[in-house]
Amino acid sequence: MHDMNEVSNFLDSNGKIKLFPSKKRNKVLVLMYLASKFEPGIYYTEKEINAIIERNHTFEDKWLLRRELIDKGFLVRLTDGSKYWMNEKQPVLEDLLPTS
Repeated sequence: MHDMNEVSNFLDSNGKIKLFPSKKRNKVLVLMYLASKFEPGIYYTEKEINAIIERNHTFEDKWLLRRELIDKGFLVRLTDGSKYWMNEKQPVLEDLLPTS
């Protein structure tokens, strides 16, 4: 995990994500933090994914976080949404940020 101090700016005192950052680097760091709450090799239902996300954020947008986890490659799902799992190869910060 990258600098936990950067992520801690977006967490409440219970370690829950309190807001989704606007800067891309911070978004990715928060998504990496959230992805760490899932277990590799486990298949999840959408309901289980939502429950884990709900337990780990406070701003009431599980849909945004679930979509971002999938779009950025942290989670994979079947097309019909019946099964989710952690991507075997988790993205790293450098893969998700534009190069300058």
